[in-house]
Amino acid sequence: MNFKPLLSMAALTAALGCALPAHAETKAEHDARMGWFREARFGMFIHWGLYAVPAGEWNGKKYGGGVEWIQSMAKIPTAEYSPLLQQFNPVKYDAEAWVSLAKEAGMKYIVITSKHHDGFCLWDSAQTDWDVGSTPYRKDLLKPLAAACAKHGVRLCFYHSIMDWHHPEWGDKAPWRGNAATAKPDMDKFTAYLKAELDELLAYQPGILWFDGEWEGAWTHERGVDLYDYLRKKSPSLIINNRVDKGRNGMAGFNSDSKFKGDYCTPEQEIPASGLPGIDWESCMTMNDTWGYSAHDQAWKSTEMLVRNLIDIASKGGNYLLNVGPTGEGLIPAPSVERLQGIAAWMKVNGAAIHGTSASPFPTAPEWGRCTTRTLPDGNTRLYLQVFKWPAGKLVLPGLTNEPIKATLLANDASLPIDQDGGHLSIHLPSQAADPIATVVVLDVKGAAKVQ
Repeated sequence: MNFKPLLSMAALTAALGCALPAHAETKAEHDARMGWFREARFGMFIHWGLYAVPAGEWNGKKYGGGVEWIQSMAKIPTAEYSPLLQQFNPVKYDAEAWVSLAKEAGMKYIVITSKHHDGFCLWDSAQTDWDVGSTPYRKDLLKPLAAACAKHGVRLCFYHSIMDWHHPEWGDKAPWRGNAATAKPDMDKFTAYLKAELDELLAYQPGILWFDGEWEGAWTHERGVDLYDYLRKKSPSLIINNRVDKGRNGMAGFNSDSKFKGDYCTPEQEIPASGLPGIDWESCMTMNDTWGYSAHDQAWKSTEMLVRNLIDIASKGGNYLLNVGPTGEGLIPAPSVERLQGIAAWMKVNGAAIHGTSASPFPTAPEWGRCTTRTLPDGNTRLYLQVFKWPAGKLVLPGLTNEPIKATLLANDASLPIDQDGGHLSIHLPSQAADPIATVVVLDVKGAAKVQ
């Protein structure tokens, strides 16, 4: 297709984390901008595009892993990949159903692939014909999602690939890419195109721009800094992940130096062993082995694993971005729906232990489960003890020295007796857990939590 022409957080943050913007944003302003993200703790990732049509198979060969990469994995020339444009017709797309499913599961924001690495845009862009406006469907896919998110109080955010296999001016060449015939790709022209795309996306008022594809040599640290500052100037409340720049350490996702831009760090398919004080981060993970839709990938994680991942991440002060990959028709696969409904059942009872909480005060994860915390209006602390392994008789909290106020079960508010002996606090438990995935015991203590 043708492209249309277009003319001091703490020292720990500085050393290890995602850098604050170089312009005059105070810590208080930064904290206010990040406030909703920290409150959310849980979001839905949506990988959707032309790659949903082949669904992980090309010329009779099935591909594993992230099948949204099928053009790269199968080295499909642009001329052979382009006919997918006329096959993409998501007539069963229901933005209201998608957002309702996310909301019921306790997800506070949605990050959808406005453009993945193949360059295809889910809205009718004025910058290119390589978009939904050129498909049989024709209609903007982002507009109804934005309306549904606004209706249900869910923040709409966009994943947007920096790398673009379709664009003739992307700087790293390959024989199968759209730049194969371009003698000397011009990254200045490409960057102008990218900014123009993002200007269009800002009209939807996204909460986050979630960049990816920054690792190839054509994208430099200087371009990352420029793009970050450009977007923050246009939208001061916008949150931008650290993949706008070059600093993340692979899948671990944390910046290696304070010079690199980004408001939060992005571990991928893994959960850090512990959180970092003063660092915002988000683990993005799949439900099976792929991000985009695969008709043959049945390696589904259990609902128990997904809920416990959420708890583990929240206990370390992070967010969980859990992926779904809709079909070419526009349906979220049934196994994904089933798991989200299972998460919804747990969150309906226990969501208070996730949303708006902070990391555990315990230096290592207790063998019985995980802990999240909340500072109460009177300055006291509420600990949500999320028990995976239900102990016989008592739940022991070694090293917690605070004076206890009360303990209850979150599921039914039943009062639980407390013993305190020196540096150990114990809570007497009923004989059976309230939930086989994780039963939440609520413990209120005087002051800020102190663990020796």
